[in-house]
Amino acid sequence: MADKERTRLVVFDVEGVLIPRNMFFFQVGRSIGFFTLLQILLYRLLYEMGIISLETSLKHVFKKLKGQKLETLQNVFDKIPDTAKLQEFFTQIKKEGSVQIVLISSSLPTSIVEQIAKCLGANYAYGINVGVNTNGEITGEISGKVIKVNGKKRILQEILDKEGLTLRDCTIIARDRNNQCIYTDETKKIGFNPNFIIRIKSDHVIMGKLGNILPILNGKKVKRSFPSVNDFVRETIHVSGIFMLIIAHVIGIIPVAIFILILSFVYLISEFSRLCDKNLPLISIITRHAASQSELYGFAAAPLFYALGILITLLIFPFPISATAIAIFTLGDSAASIFGGTIGIKLPYNKGKTLEGTLLGFTFAFLAGSLFIAPWIAIIGAAIAMFIEYLPVPINDNVLIPIITATALMALI
Repeated sequence: MADKERTRLVVFDVEGVLIPRNMFFFQVGRSIGFFTLLQILLYRLLYEMGIISLETSLKHVFKKLKGQKLETLQNVFDKIPDTAKLQEFFTQIKKEGSVQIVLISSSLPTSIVEQIAKCLGANYAYGINVGVNTNGEITGEISGKVIKVNGKKRILQEILDKEGLTLRDCTIIARDRNNQCIYTDETKKIGFNPNFIIRIKSDHVIMGKLGNILPILNGKKVKRSFPSVNDFVRETIHVSGIFMLIIAHVIGIIPVAIFILILSFVYLISEFSRLCDKNLPLISIITRHAASQSELYGFAAAPLFYALGILITLLIFPFPISATAIAIFTLGDSAASIFGGTIGIKLPYNKGKTLEGTLLGFTFAFLAGSLFIAPWIAIIGAAIAMFIEYLPVPINDNVLIPIITATALMALI
């Protein structure tokens, strides 16, 4: 029996899939105050880093929201971008037959998930139970199955029992690791811009637009997804790091290192200003055109990791080792991202990567490395860099790739 005939229950994780990650807490926290926003984002970050549990993180977050009107939180729903596109997306899903759609969120209040479900025509909606007093103010207390270990699994089983379905009738679309409990062998699993754990466990990985999920749900051929304007801007900035090598060769490493530190500090100020709904000329504009949608609703740390990777490599490793590693990193990683697309031979353990993208990334990495070192060594360096880029690891590859590549090159020379 075809997948599209078997699938009768489609389960969406809400935050990070249907709405940008951290958008809800970003908007609510910003309306309360800057320092509250920072604390909320910190607790969210600690969870995403695996330092604290989801339940612990959310309990701290909602304590910070104590005294706020629940209505204030519900009004954030009106700021969800591209609601019309989401409605069309759900309409397309339902055109393929009898489909029950489930929305489950481990971060949002049930009332907000129900609002989203009503707007989009979903059949089930589950979220956090938020304590509210007689004045409609949040008490800071939260409860519910969704924040408990295996809570989503129990909710899913209740729905299946009610509908007379099995796990084989389910398609799970998720981003965050709190969905591991419903990522069973029997279900079809689609990771949407997933973190590294979900990326490993998914049957399919979709990066970029939510609409790219439709062919998988409907059993049709996946069309090539061309890079967006934001992708090109981001990767152009990524490639520009190679100019740091040229400047370092002319004026020295220390001045360039100081320049990178100053630029990083200015970017840090720009991000804090953006969190306060203020713009720093030029840098804020570049950030808005380069950041992904989810990065706009939180602190976009990727450029700082990028600067850190280049800075450490320049300062620790001698020329031309540092130059080779950085050149391989800047050109190879960008080429793999731009040319990877969604069409190609999916690589095992990381289905968000394609053989097509990896080979093109390797080619550009090799050519870049050959500018500074013997070709046979550049080949090895490029292979190491692309292997690291392929690995689904929790450490940011903007730091990992140049440093490990440089370390390997040191061992060869």
